[in-house]
Amino acid sequence: MQLTHYNTTFKKQQFPITIICENVTNAPNIGSLFRTADAFGVEKIIFCGSKIPLGRKMTKTSRATEKVINYEERETVEEVIIELKKRDYYILALEITDNSKPIHTINVPTKKPIAIVIGDENFGISNTALQQTDAIIHIDMFGQNSSMNVVQATTIALYEITKQLR
Repeated sequence: MQLTHYNTTFKKQQFPITIICENVTNAPNIGSLFRTADAFGVEKIIFCGSKIPLGRKMTKTSRATEKVINYEERETVEEVIIELKKRDYYILALEITDNSKPIHTINVPTKKPIAIVIGDENFGISNTALQQTDAIIHIDMFGQNSSMNVVQATTIALYEITKQLR
C-alpha cells in the first residue's frame, strides 16, 4: 500500500544546515528549494542578491513549505559567508571547478554547523564566494552535460550530507 503524508513513519529531524543561495532567482526553483529543504531537515535558507519572487509560481512548487522553513534575504553572499565563518560554520560550495572534489569523497564535520553555497542558475557561484569557502564539491556527471539544475544538485548534496550526519 502506498503511504501518504499522514501515515509515513519517517523520523522528523532538523540538521544544522543552512543553504546560501547566490542569485538564485527562478521562482519554480525557489519553491523547489523550500520543498527540498523541508524534506532534508534544513535549518534555514539565505537568499543573497536579487529579490526573491515569493509569488504564485514559487508557492505552486513549494507546496506551503515556505511557511515552515526559516529564510531570510541578504544583499551579498560574501557578507553571509564571513558572518557564518565567525559562528564556526563549515562552508561548502556546490560547484564544478578545477579543484572541486566529488561529493561522495568528502567527510563533513559532524560537530559544527554546515552551510552549502549554491549559485545562479546560469552562472554558478562567483569566484569571490568560492575563495571564501572551506571546500568545493561537485557531483560526478556521466553524460555530455557538465551541470544539472540547481535544485537537483542541492537535493543530491543534501542527501549525501545528511546521510553522514545521521
